[in-house]
Amino acid sequence: MLTGKNALVTGASRGIGRAIALELAKRGAFVVVNYNGSEDAANETVAAIKAAGGDAVSVRCNVSDFTACQEMIESLIKEYKHMDILVNNAGITRDDLLMRMKESDFDAVINTNLKGTFNTIRHLSRYLLKQRAGKIINISSVSGILGNAGQSNYAASKAGVIGLTKSVARELASRGICVNAVAPGFVETEMTAVLPEKTQEELKKQIPLGRAGQVQDIAHAVAFLASPESDYITGQILSVDGGMAI
Repeated sequence: MLTGKNALVTGASRGIGRAIALELAKRGAFVVVNYNGSEDAANETVAAIKAAGGDAVSVRCNVSDFTACQEMIESLIKEYKHMDILVNNAGITRDDLLMRMKESDFDAVINTNLKGTFNTIRHLSRYLLKQRAGKIINISSVSGILGNAGQSNYAASKAGVIGLTKSVARELASRGICVNAVAPGFVETEMTAVLPEKTQEELKKQIPLGRAGQVQDIAHAVAFLASPESDYITGQILSVDGGMAI
């Protein structure tokens, strides 16, 4: 259980992030639902958590903004005294073939997915070091392990998250802070629902288990890495992909 723990989940207003926020709250954590786009969606996540007997608040912050992240973290520490769990889930896609990809689309994906992960860890780690405890879980992707045509920016950002995870794990381990990543495969979300049905079927054929993942599959993995049961696990990349990366 995570009773008494405070958790910050970035990009938690929908999809995988929402499922993670709900699961952590279900296990007793107080959850800060970070969002950048839809305030209504974030508040709906908070309402769902409270309806299930948990507690949460929503906080707006663009994680790609270094200073905004610093202000968010400092405000949360001042208000709630401690943060114990950080889940870096916020991410975007701007897919296109490399030869057609705009520089702005490459930069936007790197800035949100990779630099955003750096920003939150950079500002929260000082407090975790003082606490001599904490769990950081970064959301990578099977694309960051295998690569994916038409997603050079996204794959690069998620591969970068893996390198960042391993490096930060080495830096923080001596203070009892565990840093791991979860690498989802093809998961049914609003983002993947817009893909053509033929594309979705082709993706499913690449999955040894023969089905797409559900957001709860990712949330359960994150909850495990956030729990005391994973206290001797750090610097690891947990693929939750139905076997795609075998």
